[in-house]
Amino acid sequence: MALTRPQVADFVDHTILKPDATTSDVARHVEEAARLRVYAVCISPNFLPVLVPAPVKVATVCGFPSGAHSPAVKAAEAAHAESHGADEVDMVVNLGWARSGRYEDIQDEISTVRNAAPKALLKVIIESALLSDEQIVAVCEAAERARADYVKTSTGFHPAGGASTDAVALMARTVGGRLGVKASGGIRDTATATAMIAAGATRLGMSGTASVLAGFPEA
Repeated sequence: MALTRPQVADFVDHTILKPDATTSDVARHVEEAARLRVYAVCISPNFLPVLVPAPVKVATVCGFPSGAHSPAVKAAEAAHAESHGADEVDMVVNLGWARSGRYEDIQDEISTVRNAAPKALLKVIIESALLSDEQIVAVCEAAERARADYVKTSTGFHPAGGASTDAVALMARTVGGRLGVKASGGIRDTATATAMIAAGATRLGMSGTASVLAGFPEA
């Protein structure tokens, strides 16, 4: 797959979610996002609102990183994010429910968040490395029924691991182009980014964006 640097940059959510990130760290990250011409910058909700040069979008997270928050708390986070300038919200599903087969509860939870932030693009983080193929499919189906816009592999914080091409391909087959697929967690080089896109990822979440993009030709 022959990809150029601008093409790949348009897939990227340039991410800084370290809990000890400072205001200065985030400001530098936003400046880098603008310089690299990525699609979006993803920051923790406590940094909202943030001024980001157009056309870069602002993404944030809710229920992060454990997913164990109540649906009402996740909805409140999402509503706050939308009202404070977030274009996109990446929510973590209740992972215990996913492992227990409580897919209707997951659908209801996602719907609650969707209704709380109706204008934001909603991505649903499923921690694919933690789940069986059957569970991945069922959670993706629940996300689609709940009117999410994307399904996303990982937070990047769970010990089970980050994105894999197998999980991305399975998620892409499940949503069939009706939802986007975001690969996140462990994408640190050009080869991995290329493999994720080839597997079906339509967005990439990564923090080391500059070094990854440097491996692609400008044109």
